[in-house]
Amino acid sequence: MRPGRESIHYMRTSDETGGPVGGDLPAGTRFVGPEADAVPGWFPGRDAPTDADLASCVACGLCLPHCPTYRLTGEESASPRGRITAMREVAEGRAVVDDTFASFMDLCLSCRACEDVCPSHVPFGRMMEAAREQVEPLRSRRARLVRWLGLDIALPHRKLLWLAAALQPLAKPFLPARVRAMVPSPSTLLHRLPAVTPAVGEERGTVAVLSGCVQDRWFREVNLATIRVLARNGWRVTVPRAQACCGALSAHNGRLRTARSLARRNAWAFAGADHVIVNAAGCAAHMADALGEHALPVRDLMAFLAQEGLREEPGELRATVAYHDACHALRVLKVHDQPRALLRRIPGLDVVDIANGDRCCGAAGLYNVTQPEMSGELRRQKADAVAATGATIVASANPGCTMQLAAGLRELGLDVEVVHPVQLLDRACAPAS
Repeated sequence: MRPGRESIHYMRTSDETGGPVGGDLPAGTRFVGPEADAVPGWFPGRDAPTDADLASCVACGLCLPHCPTYRLTGEESASPRGRITAMREVAEGRAVVDDTFASFMDLCLSCRACEDVCPSHVPFGRMMEAAREQVEPLRSRRARLVRWLGLDIALPHRKLLWLAAALQPLAKPFLPARVRAMVPSPSTLLHRLPAVTPAVGEERGTVAVLSGCVQDRWFREVNLATIRVLARNGWRVTVPRAQACCGALSAHNGRLRTARSLARRNAWAFAGADHVIVNAAGCAAHMADALGEHALPVRDLMAFLAQEGLREEPGELRATVAYHDACHALRVLKVHDQPRALLRRIPGLDVVDIANGDRCCGAAGLYNVTQPEMSGELRRQKADAVAATGATIVASANPGCTMQLAAGLRELGLDVEVVHPVQLLDRACAPAS
């Protein structure tokens, strides 16, 4: 990216005397907004960051200390403000989408911690997805092929994903060491989730469950626990056969066309559902926040159970559980207290918080593969923070975080179980055999 004339933009206005406010500032500085002689730029992709979104950032810098990549590097280009500046440089014709621009965008975790503290409510997640679509044509032919096969072909098609899981034992020795250390063994390949599970006792209503792609293929036990807990609490549970991947991974990695196609498919599959229950934070956030005209009545599983109430009283479980907040649950869905309140209803369960628990663990979808150095440092910090709690169990409601946390704890040589919080409810409330 060609360097602009300044690293932070300012918008020109006037004071009471008619002169420009900040007229005594160094030459070349200005208030946020385009220069009078700026020539409109050009983004190569069709889903570019909009002028309105770019203008919403006033470059105040309040987001900087909350951004994981800025905290680790101290570099403006690794901050939300710096990335928006780069987008604005392209939009205003002072720079082009090139390898430097791509490196700025790729280093972002899309954790959206910046949105939580932004007084201007800058939609940074939406801007980052649009910016990454601009970067896709720059990637190598091999990188584009791998992303196309994974995000556009395998994830949207259940049979191909099943095949990938079935072949995993054969492919695993050829995967990079960091990937082998993270990917769990696939769940059972021979059975599907039940299409309908009747409510236990008096029926309270019907819910439709998103089974997910990664969740159902590698964490099937979480989906089974979800169905059992919902059914035992009076809900008739359906798992629509026509559903597809939610599209979050595609959207976060610049494949917005694929994400929209999946949104349309799920809108049809879940049409008429009173509640669409999602037990993976990233999937729930994407479906609730980014489907636009295809919006569905999406409910995070733990928030739903907390709001609707448990019909059964949990039995005793003696353990110390550290609760991990997935970024998208915390930032987008505003889920924090609800799962903790549910787990604290389990007698004998000591639920503790992780120091700096609002900081990203570094999983971030495919980030742990594409940015191993940054992801590895964030994983180490999170694992150290978990270890400091003395917990024997970590509750994590997102599959990517679960894999990241499990790998980080193994690196420390700790025998700490990482489970979905609904699995703890299932254990505590399961009928005695």
